[in-house]
Amino acid sequence: MRKLFVGAVAAIVLVLGGWLAVVLIAGTVPSVAEAQTCPAATPATVGTIVVPRGPVAGFCQPQLIMAAHIMNAGRDQGLETRTQEIGVMTAIGETGLRNLDYGDAAGADSRGLFQQRDNGAWGTLADRMDPYTAASNFFKKLITVDGWRTMDPSDLAHAVQVNADSGYYSQFWTRAQTIVTALDG
Repeated sequence: MRKLFVGAVAAIVLVLGGWLAVVLIAGTVPSVAEAQTCPAATPATVGTIVVPRGPVAGFCQPQLIMAAHIMNAGRDQGLETRTQEIGVMTAIGETGLRNLDYGDAAGADSRGLFQQRDNGAWGTLADRMDPYTAASNFFKKLITVDGWRTMDPSDLAHAVQVNADSGYYSQFWTRAQTIVTALDG
């Protein structure tokens, strides 16, 4: 029985050791999202942005199209890349870059890419469901926040969205930067 136990432990150590070697060689822990295979698709164009099928930062073309709408809304307002990245980061945190036609636990009336509420601040339901208009309204509010040009990205997203945790969006920052860089090329 003891030999069986020692053998099982040795096998586990070998498997974990092999996995650790792969991680050390690759430099990162692979994520399920990045391993995703996207369905075949021809490149789409949103404004001047050519959107690949993906994956880019774990997202496929339908989600990348949403990011392109956010970027175009920011560009059309003269906003720099960092601010566009904040918009994409926020939409990743709110909906995973999906244009949702239903609310969440924070608000049954929340809709769209940014889960904007039906409180008059974000426009009509049609405005909130249109990715470009929703992003435009997000950026219009963002630039009214004192210190928005230098504020921490997650804190700025929180100031606009007023969610429960000001640090919540930071986990999506690197992915947003990767997406904007890929689509900006």
